[in-house]
Amino acid sequence: MAAPLFLRYPNFHTLLLNSTAPKSLSLVNFAKMEASEITEQVEEQEDLNVKKKKIFVAGASGSTGKRIVEQLLKKGFSVKAGVRDLDKARASLSSNNPSLQFVKADVTEGSDKLAEAIGDDSDAVVCATGFRPGWDLLAPWKVDNFGTVNLVEACRKRNVNRFILISSILVNGAAMGQLLNPAYIFLNVFGLTLVAKLQAEQYIRKSGINYTIIRPGGLKNDPPSGNVVMEPEDTLSEGSISRDQVAEVAVEALAYPEASYKVVEIVARPDAPKRSYHDLFGSI
Repeated sequence: MAAPLFLRYPNFHTLLLNSTAPKSLSLVNFAKMEASEITEQVEEQEDLNVKKKKIFVAGASGSTGKRIVEQLLKKGFSVKAGVRDLDKARASLSSNNPSLQFVKADVTEGSDKLAEAIGDDSDAVVCATGFRPGWDLLAPWKVDNFGTVNLVEACRKRNVNRFILISSILVNGAAMGQLLNPAYIFLNVFGLTLVAKLQAEQYIRKSGINYTIIRPGGLKNDPPSGNVVMEPEDTLSEGSISRDQVAEVAVEALAYPEASYKVVEIVARPDAPKRSYHDLFGSI
């Protein structure tokens, strides 16, 4: 941290007295300079504090989870990547970053093992898990329901009180009158996936933990092609969004108190105005 002006410039008092500008103006300018540097020093300290935080990401090697890890690291966070396959994760994510740690974590194996993986050094948990379509019709419940519940319970065991969940729009499609929406029908074909996600959301909301539930539209692997549109729960029934933007919303949710205890739905639209995340979360 830089020393104040009067310490860095021992002759400042003499310069001030010899200045041709009015003394009151010189003093005001000096005060402004000092205030500006104090602000910069505070911001620097805040940045340093952010860098000390460690975030546990469940599903870190997945298509969205990987992007969340990358953006967290760019923001200066330390990351504990919870994955089922350590070798695969190290191959898909750069393992040279000293701020990135890999730990074995399977959300279907219970809260005790997850609590061990989360450890005592995690400040928040981001859940980006998702089942893989297959013949096991119980997979969505094992991962998107019971797995999420296990993760919440693991947080409670470790006194981690910040939880970000990546869910999906239309999880409450039945209540929205969207039973015949093709997307709602398709997403529920594989073992009632959206129903499983909705029940996990309800568990989180009753847990007492500080949550942000993010419901993105259709996920695209392409780079962003529009600005983020954020709406309250049970509002959006169509639309898509880049996984990069979903990851960005998840990371930004950690920075803004306005994101706490909220369910937000997000899509991207080319004609949407560019808005700050402070405004987006604050509007919900």
